[in-house]
Amino acid sequence: MGSSSIAERIGEFAAAATFEDLPRAVVDHARNLALDSVGVAFCAAGEPFAERARRAVSRFGRGDHPVLGSPDRLSARDAALLNGILVHGHDFDDTHIGSIVHVSASALPAAIAAAVEHDRTTRELMLGYILGLEISARVGLAAHGGFHRAGFHPTGLAGAFGAAVAAATVSGSDAAGIAGAQQIVGSMASGILEFLEDGAWTKRLHPGWAAASALTAAGFAAADWPGPRAVYEGRYGLFATHLPGQECDTETIAADLGQRWEMLGTGVKPYPSCHFTHSFADAVLAVREHEGLEPDQVTDILCRIHPTAAAAVCEPLEGKRRPRDLYDAKFSLPYVVGACLQRGRLTLAEFTDESLADTDIHAIADRVRIADDPRSRFPEAYSAQIDVTLRDGRVLTHREDVNRGHHERPLTPSDIEQKYLANMRQVTDEPTLERVRAAVADLGSNRSAREFAEACAAGD
Repeated sequence: MGSSSIAERIGEFAAAATFEDLPRAVVDHARNLALDSVGVAFCAAGEPFAERARRAVSRFGRGDHPVLGSPDRLSARDAALLNGILVHGHDFDDTHIGSIVHVSASALPAAIAAAVEHDRTTRELMLGYILGLEISARVGLAAHGGFHRAGFHPTGLAGAFGAAVAAATVSGSDAAGIAGAQQIVGSMASGILEFLEDGAWTKRLHPGWAAASALTAAGFAAADWPGPRAVYEGRYGLFATHLPGQECDTETIAADLGQRWEMLGTGVKPYPSCHFTHSFADAVLAVREHEGLEPDQVTDILCRIHPTAAAAVCEPLEGKRRPRDLYDAKFSLPYVVGACLQRGRLTLAEFTDESLADTDIHAIADRVRIADDPRSRFPEAYSAQIDVTLRDGRVLTHREDVNRGHHERPLTPSDIEQKYLANMRQVTDEPTLERVRAAVADLGSNRSAREFAEACAAGD
């Protein structure tokens, strides 16, 4: 059959990988990402979108799989679906910067569900999770930002492939089975960016759907269901169909596996909004603090941003000045700038109905203008520049070339823990917080994965 396809090369690598082979830095970073993911899932579990998701999945019956931060008991696939929604629901979860993929939101739910279903240890869970992070990042990187430009959500596309590797690996599949899971999930990978037009909730669903699809694909592969060998690079493969005529680097997906760890480029978010807005939040907060700036001193704020990022958080500009709902606000650069200048912070408290109706934030958003940033490092980093014009005629310029959370400016383990504590303290008590923190710290041990999942659930 000729040389191995990309999916087959990944399958061979994943089947041969062991937890002991993983570099310490990779394991430590994955554990930090898991702590962050569980914390944001708990924080989301009581939100209206979580309740609607719970009602939706309950129509398909119950099961014995725990759910993060929730008392629900669901089937493996529905638990993965709901966990993905919870991790991603506040848009406060991690992002692999170069690929623009929320990698944990599908890889972790798929790995947990497969580990519980097959009675694995947290060491086996962690191996699958890490491989899922890695492949999700690599599939997204191969597109060079093209998925966004074409209107696809990379998390739903790339995340399905990484989650399929995670699910098949944890399930105990051999190389052919892990390859087959990718080959099959290619027909399930999905997610469009149309939610940007009206603040729809479909984006929240994408990583959960990717995780549930991954478990489905792994099951079919284990039953010897054939999938297309060249699911990535073929004539009708992922890149040819989704990015026709665009330059893609499919060979990078399987290049140097085990030697170069792309998952180390995954950043933890300091703010609960689209990652494209984060450098602007930092820039506004820096100018506000350093200059002692008051909102009424400002007449104009010019935001320089890469066109691909601008399409997500700046267009149409008039619509972005008045987000239609809380989710729409997370993808509004004018709103984020207004909230930061008015409130001196950007927390979950800035994404409430009360904040959305704040006329002082509106007044600043009306002063925001957008321009191209020819110096932007997008997609390798999410750069920002602001030129703030004051009533006295002065113009204050501030540039953030690299967003915080990027591997060049990573949040420290202490930063990540503080974010976890802040999220958890909004919704639960100290004993629960400590129980969950201890369970995550023990990931990679011979402890039962079910015990971990139970520790991360909520009581009735």
